[in-house]
Amino acid sequence: MSQQPAADGSGQATRKLTIVMAQMDFLVGDIPGNTQLVIDAVRKAEQEHNADLVVFPELCLTGYPPEDLLLRPSLDLRINEALDALRQADLSAACVIGAPVRHGGLLYNSALVIDGGETVATYCKQFPPNYQVFDEKRYFAAGTDTCVLDLRGVPVGLTVCEDLWSDGPAEQAAAAGARLLININASPYDIGKQARRKALLEGKARKNTMGIMYVNLVGGQDELVFDGGSLVYDHSGELAVEAPQFGEGLYPVEFVYDRHCQPVSQPPLPEPSLEENIYRALVLGVRDYVNKNGFRSVVMGLSGGIDSALTLAIAVDALGADRVHAVMMPFRYTSSMSLEDAEAEAETLGVRYDVFSIEPLYDAFMATLAAPFEGTTPDTTEENLQARLRGVLLMSLSNKFGSLVLTTGNKSELAVGYSTLYGDMAGGFDALKDVPKTMVFRLAWYRNSIGPCIPERVITRPPSAELAPDQKDEDSLPGYDVLDQILNLYVERDFSAEAIVAEGFDRADVERAVRLVDINEYKRRQAPIGVRITERGFGKDRRYPITNAWKPGL
Repeated sequence: MSQQPAADGSGQATRKLTIVMAQMDFLVGDIPGNTQLVIDAVRKAEQEHNADLVVFPELCLTGYPPEDLLLRPSLDLRINEALDALRQADLSAACVIGAPVRHGGLLYNSALVIDGGETVATYCKQFPPNYQVFDEKRYFAAGTDTCVLDLRGVPVGLTVCEDLWSDGPAEQAAAAGARLLININASPYDIGKQARRKALLEGKARKNTMGIMYVNLVGGQDELVFDGGSLVYDHSGELAVEAPQFGEGLYPVEFVYDRHCQPVSQPPLPEPSLEENIYRALVLGVRDYVNKNGFRSVVMGLSGGIDSALTLAIAVDALGADRVHAVMMPFRYTSSMSLEDAEAEAETLGVRYDVFSIEPLYDAFMATLAAPFEGTTPDTTEENLQARLRGVLLMSLSNKFGSLVLTTGNKSELAVGYSTLYGDMAGGFDALKDVPKTMVFRLAWYRNSIGPCIPERVITRPPSAELAPDQKDEDSLPGYDVLDQILNLYVERDFSAEAIVAEGFDRADVERAVRLVDINEYKRRQAPIGVRITERGFGKDRRYPITNAWKPGL
């Protein structure tokens, strides 16, 4: 606990303060359960770390994002009951929690400080974000007031998430005398996000000559993954403490306060590779989606290709081999290599593995369709039927045994519609939905570096859907090394077709890719959700009308 004022060598009064960053995974909507998690965490922080203060993430009582649950009539009653429970919990440490709080008929995204059985401070978020995956202005009013309170003799300011990314709140807290700014967050992961956070905090701390504690949520919520990675910077802009990404924990930080609130530095964490970072996000996203939605197991099609091989590895790492069922559903175009590789993958990872031929099912369908199809030439209809038969088998296993179907499509395929509606798109969750094909290859090599589980020839051979003789993806698409660059510019960075051509890409490739993206919006709207890892995934980030006459070009 904090010590009484003492004199250092210069006669300046000093205090010591222990603040615990509660980087935790909360379940959206489970307000009583989340409240108990907070109480249990504070008690543990008191016992194990002698905490003065325990800081929790943004909207921890509701989980994030609660979306239209915030519009439910009983919200205020449930939050008030939770706050009463926290005040009556007989906690010796103070705590900072996030909750929706109503004032004057308006709802605010708030940070509250509970200390000694009382709510001693409430701060209302000043900048509710309304971009990318955020639509907080649908629910929350904007606060206007600065909050700086005396915490065990230390002037501490409060802000919430986006406030730190905007000009004003941090500067106001510093001007009001804060020597430490506590910023509570529900900041979702995307590639490069942690580096951007660090640059932001370094600049804000140095500019305001004020320490900053940044406490972030961890866990998966539908398509979002919150990666934790909580941070503490000192008043000179130096990184003092970094919590691990993608894991829960209580992380204590010691502060010494005289003229500045100086955190005691901890050894830096090793820098993860990009592939490790993404892979851990995918594993966490799958684990939380399956577990939080109460599925006992998952079932998936294993084709012998790289997408399903990587998805299988992610599923096993997320859930354990005993909760994963892989099914190979061969047809006359399925190569012996694919059969061998799928079996090897399943055996290496120790999952249940079944082989169900779709040949008799296909023949039965074609016999039924013989009359209406008479006089027509085989085309993608017959190819899509193969995929749809596989989807029916997987969904039947899902219904019978309560397993979630994992689909295996990657971002490149979904972008250009290289997938079959009600076929390989049938399922509940897609781990690779926001992973470009070129990154799929990199992740496969990364996973094999941990422990070999994907045969090398699965990674190195040309990708194929195997829906027709000698079929290869690049027969109908530009090479993925080119396609993914075009898609990045068009989907994630909003370049026009002409602007992409100006970057040096072949006009025919660009126009074809852009057209395929545009006309396949209807497919993506019906696709399962999946883990978001880029700054703009196919989900809440990108909301284009299905029916539109916008002409690609400028």
